[in-house]
Amino acid sequence: MQERFRTFTVYVAKISRNIRRLKAEKMKSFNLKTPHVSCLYYLYREGELTAKQLCDICEEDKSGVSRSIEYLENEGYIECDEKVKKRYKSPLKLTAKGLEVGKSIVDAIDEVLLESSKGISDEDLSTMYKSLDIICSNLEKTKI
Repeated sequence: MQERFRTFTVYVAKISRNIRRLKAEKMKSFNLKTPHVSCLYYLYREGELTAKQLCDICEEDKSGVSRSIEYLENEGYIECDEKVKKRYKSPLKLTAKGLEVGKSIVDAIDEVLLESSKGISDEDLSTMYKSLDIICSNLEKTKI
């Protein structure tokens, strides 16, 4: 059991570090930070989303997403529908600049996913993602 714990935690930590490194490398070319990746990625993939929807889909807290939205809006990557009174419920959409960067992020992520899954069959990938989903669900329910 001890070896399983070590193996699991080491691999999860290594994967997390590599994801942060890759995000940072890609964002540096646009003078953006890693928290901006998810916002741009999901707005590009999904289209208009509210801040609340972004929080849910990115699995990030409201304050972090709010800071990212404010920065991205100030830098001209996204715009907000000002007609909605509650800003948190306002639809956000990518500008032309945001669409360009969003496409670049999506392309980079697709490339990383292809590279990282080389030598793994579609069936094994499916099993891995199902297993990760179960592990996440179990961990969320676990109390010590």
